[in-house]
Amino acid sequence: MSFYKKQYRIALRNCGLINPEDIKEAIAAQGYLALGKVLSSMNQDEVIKLISDSGLRGRGGGGFPTGKKWHFAKQNKDDQKFIVCNADEGDPGAFMDRSILEGDPHSVLEAMAISGYAIGASKGFIYIRAEYPLAINRLKIAIKQAHEYGLLGDNILGSKFNFDIELKYGAGAFVCGEETALIHSIEGYRGEPSNKPPFPAEHGLWDKPTSVNNVETFANIPPIINNGVEWFTSIGTETSKGTKVFALAGKINNVGLVEVPMGTTLREIIFDIGGGIRGNRKFKAVQTGGPSGGCIPYSLLDTPIDYESLNSVGSMMGSGGMIVMDEDNCMVDIAKFYLEFTLDESCGKCTPCRIGNTRLYEILDRITEGKGTEQDLTNLKELGEIIKDTSLCGLGQTSPNPILSTMNYFMDEYEAHVKDKTCPAGTCKNLLRFEITDKCVGCTRCAKECPVTCIIGEVRKKHVIDQERCIKCGTCYEVCPVDAIIKK
Repeated sequence: MSFYKKQYRIALRNCGLINPEDIKEAIAAQGYLALGKVLSSMNQDEVIKLISDSGLRGRGGGGFPTGKKWHFAKQNKDDQKFIVCNADEGDPGAFMDRSILEGDPHSVLEAMAISGYAIGASKGFIYIRAEYPLAINRLKIAIKQAHEYGLLGDNILGSKFNFDIELKYGAGAFVCGEETALIHSIEGYRGEPSNKPPFPAEHGLWDKPTSVNNVETFANIPPIINNGVEWFTSIGTETSKGTKVFALAGKINNVGLVEVPMGTTLREIIFDIGGGIRGNRKFKAVQTGGPSGGCIPYSLLDTPIDYESLNSVGSMMGSGGMIVMDEDNCMVDIAKFYLEFTLDESCGKCTPCRIGNTRLYEILDRITEGKGTEQDLTNLKELGEIIKDTSLCGLGQTSPNPILSTMNYFMDEYEAHVKDKTCPAGTCKNLLRFEITDKCVGCTRCAKECPVTCIIGEVRKKHVIDQERCIKCGTCYEVCPVDAIIKK
């Protein structure tokens, strides 16, 4: 099947193949083999060097080298250190981490224990969204089974290494995906980010050295240790090794989770794996990186999926959301949609994000209502750049990306909204006008369905829409049996 032909499963290797509630099946699929290897034949520095040499980078969005993060945490001496698994997956349409935790929870527990051994930590926390009840239940079962088999707790596998894991529940705050805000939430404080430095590897959870990695990053650890550095570095690109999981969604035939080698192009993912655009519509853009990512046009479909390439075209890897849009999507409205989400999720701690994004949204709202000016376009770009440069954390620093990328690639749509007071995609209601053409046969269907009775006309004669009373609901357009109604 073409959906699987170009995929390569590492993080998702066991999902759907084993019973996630049976540790015996996990062990049969090489579960805890890497942990046994580490505890029996490797010291801390050797583990960190192996992960560093593999080139594994954080799969949560930033792409920071995992081995380097572990190295920094090990260097900082303290009586207590912590491992934190970031499972606070908040991007709209994203469910990569959720699927791993539901389908292969033991791989994450094993990787956290390995990470704990490498940096000298004896305690781990999984910060998971409370909206993931199945994942939470399976993690509880997995932790209990790992204790029973001597794979968590004291003297793991007969060694002197002690490590335990506790679950902490998030309340759905998107900003808690940022590591310092997440740490504050675990500590019982409001989930707000801190200035960095100091980084968590130096002063993290309860001011102790802390290493924070996301679910997908941890899921890559056991296979790297089991199969070796050369195997992992043979997959992907020069600077982005391994694979990446994406949640493919939107106006596309094949939706769902896909895992592909880094360097796979957007075109391959959308048309070869995704099966192209639904209803044979025309591809318009793909948005990667969640609400903080950018919209990439057709002309850049051959962009390879890696950290640097996506950044170079105004987007980002993010945690792995990928939403496909067709010709019926208005890019100004899309930018407004993502900014509204970010605005709602901002913690409000810093002025650029709290006030700046509010001003951006107000400008976009004016433009989509047909009240925008050319000065608004200038202000959008200038304010967006200022917010990127001055916000405290990654949420604010990337929040203008949907606006800036759509202005870069779809400026003609912004200008049409401002200068011509029209929405080329026919999405923005205040700029929309429905008209009945000469194709009308006078069947009266539109008049009967209109919720505000703004369509008049006699049977078997052309009808007319009262534009003053029309609420732009589109009902007449949808029900006309002869396609006599057009959008302008």
